[in-house]
Amino acid sequence: MTARILRRDKIKRLTGLYVILDRQALAGRDELDAADQVIEGGARVVQLRDKEGSKGELWPIAQKLKALCGRSGVLFIINDYLDLALAVDADGLHIGQRDLPLSVVRSQLPIDRIVGLSVTTQAQAVKAQKEGADYIAVGSIFSTIMKEGATVVGVETLKQVRKVVSSRLVAIGGINEDNIGQVVAAGADSVAVISAVLGKEDVRGAVQQLVERMHLPEVDS
Repeated sequence: MTARILRRDKIKRLTGLYVILDRQALAGRDELDAADQVIEGGARVVQLRDKEGSKGELWPIAQKLKALCGRSGVLFIINDYLDLALAVDADGLHIGQRDLPLSVVRSQLPIDRIVGLSVTTQAQAVKAQKEGADYIAVGSIFSTIMKEGATVVGVETLKQVRKVVSSRLVAIGGINEDNIGQVVAAGADSVAVISAVLGKEDVRGAVQQLVERMHLPEVDS
């Protein structure tokens, strides 16, 4: 019972800005320093992602990030790697359509951990919710340089997904200070970014600006 309550608490906290610390986007910059700036700027969730490095290399970095996020009251999510998420006691795991099946991941994660799944369609979103996804990441909302060949689904798909699922929705893909208001207005509970933050010289300031814009009313042009 306690574990389920803790899981529900994590789900409730999955709001606001969700920053993906992509190690390729960091281009050699210190992960802990970047995470510290991101958290100071007001991010509510931090995900560690690395499509190229070894898990042995990631493990000590993930440990330090987990400790930092824990002290700061920020959720810490691991991308793709179930074993690494378990090893460092991360708050959750994020997977894609080509990773281990959601049902398998959910069965392996402790009850108090959360799992998110990336989708591009309403049907995938409905299936994800039925299979136990704690949050659903919809995207790519806009074109992005961070994921080669990503399917661009647009804000309209996010609106349609919002109509058919009650799970937390995370909008992802090409979101920046100019369009973040659109995705919040379309129903996103949280907004995930990479280059809009890590591509800036002032990481903390970039996060602060995005957080502020998330809370501004969207004005029709």
